[in-house]
Order: sequence, then structure tokens, then C-alpha cells
Amino acid sequence: MASRTSLSLKIRIIHRYLGFFLVGIMSVYALSGIVLIFRDSDIFKQEKHFTEQIKINASSEELGKLLNIRRLKVTKKENNKIYFQNGIYDKQTGIADYKIKKLPFILDKMAHLHKSKSGDPLFFLNIFFGVALLFFAFSSFFMFMPKTSVFKKGLYFSLAGVILTLILLFV
Repeated sequence: MASRTSLSLKIRIIHRYLGFFLVGIMSVYALSGIVLIFRDSDIFKQEKHFTEQIKINASSEELGKLLNIRRLKVTKKENNKIYFQNGIYDKQTGIADYKIKKLPFILDKMAHLHKSKSGDPLFFLNIFFGVALLFFAFSSFFMFMPKTSVFKKGLYFSLAGVILTLILLFV
């Protein structure tokens, strides 16, 4: 029985200090998650105006790559000008004049961290954070002794949370 208490105590201590250590990154993930929910709207975005000199006589297909605009759609072409959403490109001068809505710098950095890929330099930090969150989820069962009413109520809340998660996943 002493080893059970000892294991429980060790997990509680790790849970506590890991929670204190990760409070900053958990806040960033929470805020960036909220921002990412609204990524299909312009609620947090600011409009930026650009005028760029790019390659003269660029084709419609090249234009998106040259301006670094994903999924650029040309709306019309006339008189050596290519019109696209929120912009215009003059084929003779090579000048592109356009507007883009972007997140403010700090929100953009937070969203990028939230959506990082395996090719990003610090992807292993996201893996560590994910593993830490899993630890928090399972170590919460070691916060109270199994025979207490708080633990039993905690199991009911856990079951309700699992059911809600399944509903959200499959509905």
C-alpha cells in the first residue's frame, strides 16, 4: 500500500510542477485555438496593402507563386492586366497592386505554432506538449484516492466527457 501512495504522490508532484511549467504554452494554445476557430472569417485580421515589382509578362499560373498567394484566382484579363481577388497585375510594367487580410504579427505566430508540421524546426516541442497534455489527462486520476466520493464523481465526469467527445467526433 505504501508504494501506491508513493506513486500517487510522485504523479501529483509531477502534475503540479509540469502544470506550472507549461502555463505559458497552454495559454498560447488556448488563445490560438480560439483564433483558429475563426480562420474562415476576417474577425481578427488586418488588411495590408502591397505594391510589388515582379516579373514582367508573368502568366496567370505564375502570378500566385510570384506573389506568394495560395489559391490565387484570376477574375478577368484585359489590356495586359490580370485582375484577381483584391488586386491587379500589370503585365507590361510587372507591378502588382493588391490587398491581403492577415492576422496581426503575434496572433499569426501563435497560430503558426499551433499548426506546426513535422518539417518545422521545433516540431518536437509540440510533441512534448501533446504528451504533457496526455499526462495531465491521465494523472488527474491520481489526485484522489480511489475509494473517495470525489474520485467516484470524477469518474462520472470523465465518462460524461468521453461521451461528449464521441458525440462531437461523430456528429
